[in-house]
Amino acid sequence: MELKKLRKRIDLLDKKLVDVITERVKVALKISDFKRNKNIHPYSPEREAEVLRRIRRLNPGIIDDEVFEFLFTQIMSITFSLSTPLKIAYLGPKATFTHLAAIKKFGEKVEFIPSSDITSLFSAVENTEVNFGVVPIENSTEGVVTHTLDMFMDSNLHICSEVVLKITHHLLASTPISKVKKIYSHPHVFPQCRKWLARHMASAILIPVETTAKAAEMVKRKKDSACIASEACSRIYNLKILARNIQDSSGNITRFLVIGKYITRPTGHDKTSILFSVKDRVGALHDMLVPFKKNRINLTKIESRPSKKKPWEYYFFVDFQGHHEDKKVKQALRELEKKCHFVNILGSYPKAMW
Repeated sequence: MELKKLRKRIDLLDKKLVDVITERVKVALKISDFKRNKNIHPYSPEREAEVLRRIRRLNPGIIDDEVFEFLFTQIMSITFSLSTPLKIAYLGPKATFTHLAAIKKFGEKVEFIPSSDITSLFSAVENTEVNFGVVPIENSTEGVVTHTLDMFMDSNLHICSEVVLKITHHLLASTPISKVKKIYSHPHVFPQCRKWLARHMASAILIPVETTAKAAEMVKRKKDSACIASEACSRIYNLKILARNIQDSSGNITRFLVIGKYITRPTGHDKTSILFSVKDRVGALHDMLVPFKKNRINLTKIESRPSKKKPWEYYFFVDFQGHHEDKKVKQALRELEKKCHFVNILGSYPKAMW
């Protein structure tokens, strides 16, 4: 009888859940209609971040924050599918880590469009073939993705948001591990699994390909080969997991950027990315950093890249805390502009929660 009572209570709660979720979607659809009539962009990264932060605050702690974030992202994704379907470009094919990051950010009910490379992905967003694109920018083990950085030098797109994804690598194949002579994967992946490969697959030939999913596609047809890829690749490409979690670091994290034509408004928990070029003189880079220290702005990243236009000329990419509309940030950028050839604000966007 006690079990029967508990199950009846579950049934009542399920009905409440269905009613509440349905009502939430109805209200969200009204907001979508309002935005459409006012010609307001349907997707607001700042509003999404506000919702997810509030959900974390409301969480009493029995369930992990990430689970609630996943549930509410899916609900918001369903709303888009019923009102204004979003098209999201990612570095394909299916089940790449970029694809998984895009799903984490936008849910499963938007339309995902694979791009063969980062250049094509930027072009798809610039030509309005898609609403947004998701690109990898840095890995905690292997550093920055230079191709993505270089694309920003000539692009007018904005960084609208960011996604942080924990990366776990698995050895996949359709053949026993004893028969594996070749291993395919993205070139950034092999160094992330260096110790495991040296211990267990020292004689295997490592072959780099464009993406981990491409590696899985290729291995599916080969009897002497394996790939290093995600668990999602094993499901989609029908491969066996020969070894799990073979990455050297348990804290292997990759950061992805959401790019588009949308300018994100302040949330109070923001990050800004800029690109600038310094004048060729002694102490130039030091002088560029002074305005940030003076205005007490915390720099979180700085990278240099050759301009490819003039020998020994470099561009600098900087991430810092705050939004470009914040008073102190405005002051720092004004001072910076006086010392540089140019300063380009790539975007201010909500900091990823993880």
